[in-house]
Amino acid sequence: MPNEVEILGDKKVVHKKYVLKKRSGVKTDYKVNYSEDLNEKQLEAVMSNEGALLVIAGAGSGKTKTLTYRVARLIEDGTPPNNILLLTFTKKAAHEMLSRAALVLDERCEKVAGGTFHSFANIILRKYASALKLKNNFTIMDRSDCEDVINHIVGQIFPKKEKRFPKKSTILDMYSKSVNKVTPVKEIIENEFPQFEHCIDKIIEIHKNYVTYKRENSILDYDDLLVYLKILLENNDALRRKISGEYKYIMVDEYQDTNTLQADVIKLLASVHGNIMAVGDDAQSIYSFRGANYRNIFDFPKIFPNTKIIKLEQNYRSTQNILKLTNTIIGKAKEKYDKELFSQIVSPVKPALICAKNTQMEADFICQRILELLDEDVSLSDICVLARNARMSYSLEIELSKRAIPYRKFGGPKFMETAHIKDIISHLRVLVNPDDVISLTRILLLLRGVGNAAVNNIIPVLKGNLNPDIKLLPSNKMTSLAPLLKVLSKEQSKIATKKPSEIVEEIIRYYRPILKDKYDDFNKREKDLDHFQYLATQYSNLEDFISDMALEPPDASVEGMYKNNIDDEALTISTIHSAKGLEWDSVFIIGAVDGRFPSAYSFNSEEEMDEELRLMYVATTRAKNNLYITYPVDMYDYSMNMVLSKPSRFLDNIPDDILELWDITEG
Repeated sequence: MPNEVEILGDKKVVHKKYVLKKRSGVKTDYKVNYSEDLNEKQLEAVMSNEGALLVIAGAGSGKTKTLTYRVARLIEDGTPPNNILLLTFTKKAAHEMLSRAALVLDERCEKVAGGTFHSFANIILRKYASALKLKNNFTIMDRSDCEDVINHIVGQIFPKKEKRFPKKSTILDMYSKSVNKVTPVKEIIENEFPQFEHCIDKIIEIHKNYVTYKRENSILDYDDLLVYLKILLENNDALRRKISGEYKYIMVDEYQDTNTLQADVIKLLASVHGNIMAVGDDAQSIYSFRGANYRNIFDFPKIFPNTKIIKLEQNYRSTQNILKLTNTIIGKAKEKYDKELFSQIVSPVKPALICAKNTQMEADFICQRILELLDEDVSLSDICVLARNARMSYSLEIELSKRAIPYRKFGGPKFMETAHIKDIISHLRVLVNPDDVISLTRILLLLRGVGNAAVNNIIPVLKGNLNPDIKLLPSNKMTSLAPLLKVLSKEQSKIATKKPSEIVEEIIRYYRPILKDKYDDFNKREKDLDHFQYLATQYSNLEDFISDMALEPPDASVEGMYKNNIDDEALTISTIHSAKGLEWDSVFIIGAVDGRFPSAYSFNSEEEMDEELRLMYVATTRAKNNLYITYPVDMYDYSMNMVLSKPSRFLDNIPDDILELWDITEG
């Protein structure tokens, strides 16, 4: 078979052409050697073309590789990149997959429409905002903004709250669950928040006001993005057909983590052609607290008739001995897609269950074993300690500090939730959407001499207009207001011609004196401002920058990162939820005591108990070579007023040849 020569500038690039073995009666030439690069099941998924496909991808089975190669194969078969839609749960995941696909094939792969559900919805809504009677310059609120709005509404309509009334964060949780589960607020309260049934009517009234407030001020929360996208697709048949027709091949990653609303949107997007490939693992569904619907992955074949199901069972991460344990654990699930993970990685080392006298001995053992692993040439950065919740690692953290073992704990302040970054963002939001009362209120309250009473007088004058008649404003506030209005009106007039980084630079220049006046640790916070300005240099459009900061916020503040040099080796301590999708050579799962893991709160619910089981499965499948599960026998639980001493029920009746038992209580 002759090679293909492509001319790129002055260079000649020779692409070797491969012939894929005959499949479905068709013989096709490809640049990529799919049959050699993929195992049999991965290849079957990659070569599947029309119709619905559900890929049950076990932990470490090459899920990302399968999606990557399918993007490349579709493009090789002549599908224009803009006709392919790849939906993921993080922007980083989409970028990584498309970059890898470009390396497999060529740069056309990077032109595929890829991103999160929310970022995709944001793009579509701004394009077709008029069909929903929305302004296309709407602002996207983050969680704390939404809570501020709820608080404002509660104060307006119920100044005297009842003694037992939900906090603003709880009220927002109710509304979010209602949206994502497609269930009335009343039903959510009755089923999940029965302690607040006595004030259902008030909560529903607040919700009505919340919806109205967002409409009037051209602001949307995260959930609104998907709600409006669904409405757009449901209520406008011609537009639904147009959008569905544009994206002829749809792929969804981590399908087990989708909620009811997302599943509805996917069905609408695929309505014209039915070419939908969902990839996920029912055994790794652990986010019900975020609204994820475990049933989605089981109902997929019902929603899309004639669905083809392919199981990826070859694991490329863990030893076969570790997989024997993980298969045994997940085998106890009440409902599941049957699969048996296997690996060609052979090791004599078996997973171990370690019984310790107390949490101090548990911490001592882990520290000692970490030092032994280091002597065995395992990197400290390739060791992780996983806990059911963040509190369970406190004793270990003290012991690690005593022994000068550096560690990094997942969590800490979120970059976009720090007050000074929210201040800057609020200025930018007002530039793009002068109707954004929440952001306008925030930046006014930063000014000396301006309090809530003054804001109530100023807002009606400024809303929607950043260059008002000065005479209409309170004269005694003009000293504070004048610099702000000058900066805002100047930057708003240049949004179309200035780069986002230049606008951010001007806002930061204005804001620095406020930062120094407002925060005692302003010198540390200034590093975050520099980093924020750097982020802005990666964008050519201010609206896109603001939207991305809301939809895909950076995780940690720069000040937090400076505390631990990220280039230094350090042990990882993480909750299991935060560790999903990651892997380490050696993993410790601590505090595996029945009553803590699984949590006692799940004992009376089969669904919750099954999710706890899946959480244990996720934890154990993070390990490549060494897996240690520890439990102390004297863990006191104050809520139940009893000592917890038995290992997790998920580890009951597992043979010694699969899980070794180590007793160090006599140490």
